[in-house]
Amino acid sequence: MIALSLAEIAHIVGGQPHDIPDPAAVVDGPVVIDSRKVERGSLFAAFAGERVDGHEFARGAVEAGAAAVLATRPVGVPAIVVDDVVGALGALARTVVERLGATVVALTGSAGKTSTKDLIAQLLERKGPTVYPLGNLNNEIGLPLTALRATSETEHLVLEMGARYVGDIRYLTGLVPPRIGLVLNVGTAHIGEFGGRDRIALAKGEMVESLPEDGVAVLNIDDPLVRAMASRTKARVVHFGEAPEADVRGENVRLTADGHPAFRLHTPTGCSEVTMRLYGEHHVSNALAAAAVAHELGLSVGEIAEALSEAGTLSRWRMEVTERPDGVTVVNDAYNANPESMRAALRALAAMGRERRTWAVLGQMAELGDDSLAEHDAVGRLAVRLNVSKLVAVGGLEASWLRLGAYNEGSWGEESVHVSDAEAAVDLLRSELRPGDVVLVKASRSVGLEKVAQALLENSTEGEVTGR
Repeated sequence: MIALSLAEIAHIVGGQPHDIPDPAAVVDGPVVIDSRKVERGSLFAAFAGERVDGHEFARGAVEAGAAAVLATRPVGVPAIVVDDVVGALGALARTVVERLGATVVALTGSAGKTSTKDLIAQLLERKGPTVYPLGNLNNEIGLPLTALRATSETEHLVLEMGARYVGDIRYLTGLVPPRIGLVLNVGTAHIGEFGGRDRIALAKGEMVESLPEDGVAVLNIDDPLVRAMASRTKARVVHFGEAPEADVRGENVRLTADGHPAFRLHTPTGCSEVTMRLYGEHHVSNALAAAAVAHELGLSVGEIAEALSEAGTLSRWRMEVTERPDGVTVVNDAYNANPESMRAALRALAAMGRERRTWAVLGQMAELGDDSLAEHDAVGRLAVRLNVSKLVAVGGLEASWLRLGAYNEGSWGEESVHVSDAEAAVDLLRSELRPGDVVLVKASRSVGLEKVAQALLENSTEGEVTGR
């Protein structure tokens, strides 16, 4: 974070100093919410959660080097006391970003946000110092924490914005207003909370409504609900996609024999070939979105194509591909799942598994509301249509719907199985995997299926990570 005195921070957040012997003391380290990550000069933000109260770690944070604590009550060590720590973080982030003058790029969408954010970051780092979320810090806490990592040297600030309800993105763009706003797609993630895709589109479009007249709205021309958002912004609109009229588009989209996406990138200033290290055709749309942002910020088409061809995965458990010494390939995509990302992952598995046995270890897709049965059934049926060798459905009722969909689509019998939990899935795989098999692991975060991938790699420390 840029250096600010405790007195300045107290003024910005409207807080009261407590037990601060020197108001001129400076915070020049990161703002953290985990006392184990404190560095000298940090500001420790104490949250009172359901299971852990950060205020109880305030003294330890100061002893570890924090300049002060942002808290809702006095804690016996230097503290700035506020009514609402979340609101205080947002106010501090907005002030810091305003003082920096960095270009703020924000993106949202139902699927692909984190992967696209990682691509944008790797492109923009070629032009200048870039700060971006580590993981998917895309809510009212994570977004300010990311923004507050910016320093006086930061030229680009890339922010991922998630939403569960209409108004969430409006709130986040109010904290740190973007100059470039990107909308990837409108799918069915969190449809149970939103109540329909039209409501999701309403929420995602808040991104472009926030943009200034001299800003840029980057929209997916291939998604009709996103394309229609052009009428909701006063900013200049740039379209990306595979449609011929897209400003930044991909042509001759294909997969290599190993499942890597390749395409010809067209921009207003030229064309170039791209072959990505990532897996799955769904990354083409993500890459075109990142290319559109990078082109707006001055990268040449050659620089963009080179960066996209070299880019890897920066966030864990997103199509993280590891080759075991025995030839088994483990695809850990277990961070989260929705119908769109599940279908994309299955198609990537099918492409990677040509002439090989493929395993889809799948669990619940959460927060789908009344669409849950139909969506799980459809994913199970797709696994059959893609000729996945074996489906392992893991968990409770929703997992049984996955297996039932597969069974009804292809009368699989032993080719699909329902197991109770991750441990049972690991036992099954360890007994049946053969050299050369490809295993995809994917479910909503709450299922914890990353344990399956980790267990399969525990005794394979010499395996090569190929998807990064």
